[in-house]
Amino acid sequence: MIVVVAPGQGSQTPGFLAPWLEDPAVRDRVAAWSDAIGVDLVAHGTTSDADTIRDTALAQPLIVAAGLVTADALLADGRRTLVGGVAGHSVGEFTAAAIAGVLAPSDAVALVAERGRAMADAATRTPTGMSAVLGGDQEALPAAIEAAGLSAANHNGGGQTVVAGRVEALAAFAAEPPAKARVVPLSVAGAFHTDFMAPAVDRVAPLAAAASVADPTLPIWTNADGSRVDDGRRFVDLMVRQIANPVHWDAVMDSFVAAGVTGIVELAPAGALVGLAKRAMRGTPAVAVKSPEDLPAAIDLLESAGAAA
Repeated sequence: MIVVVAPGQGSQTPGFLAPWLEDPAVRDRVAAWSDAIGVDLVAHGTTSDADTIRDTALAQPLIVAAGLVTADALLADGRRTLVGGVAGHSVGEFTAAAIAGVLAPSDAVALVAERGRAMADAATRTPTGMSAVLGGDQEALPAAIEAAGLSAANHNGGGQTVVAGRVEALAAFAAEPPAKARVVPLSVAGAFHTDFMAPAVDRVAPLAAAASVADPTLPIWTNADGSRVDDGRRFVDLMVRQIANPVHWDAVMDSFVAAGVTGIVELAPAGALVGLAKRAMRGTPAVAVKSPEDLPAAIDLLESAGAAA
């Protein structure tokens, strides 16, 4: 059973969309999304620098667009039938929702563009950010995070937790990290998945409620608690609430194990989720599809699972 996963914000790098746009049909599709949302995804995915695409309003639709074009290539020629399920990390849930048929791709891009703008605006109200905490005593970590005045925003598993809060609190936490832990600032511009994002929830919720939604045609797991969701409207509601609530990717990976997942394919801009799986799901084959050159290995993994079935 192979699952397809979509990464979240912070995974983008300059030019990461360029190799995908060499296909004229893909370039036209991304250009159409750009026109629809008023963001030049083609330019930002090819020539913009790291500081530019760090902007939440740009990064989020870029990441979802990249995931969708990767999924199209991966699942072409009937290979969608070989997929055992999908999940996305944070903004990657919009990619997963489109792949599973919960949202039309154009609606997913439009909604995530507004999500990005709303979260960027919410982030301007107070200087905040996020940092990854690597290693350390996982049982003692929650108390240390609370004592620092921070919140655990992403429970990523594999010994990684992302904390979020005011920039001065993050700096103090990094200066005196928990024992045996390393604190790494992330390239994001706000305290996502915390109460600081409540204004963004209020802004996105009406648009999500008005969107056309269908029940998933592939198994899909939610970041809220790692459970599988069979109701499309509930999944969209959970995605909106997730803007100001923690991501439980550790629970998603636990669900993968319980479901008998035997392999993982991560969509572009890939790498982060495969890295987490290597630590939390040891021995599970995983392929990160960063460019079209990685597609053959991912297709082989999918087709091997189909042959085994």
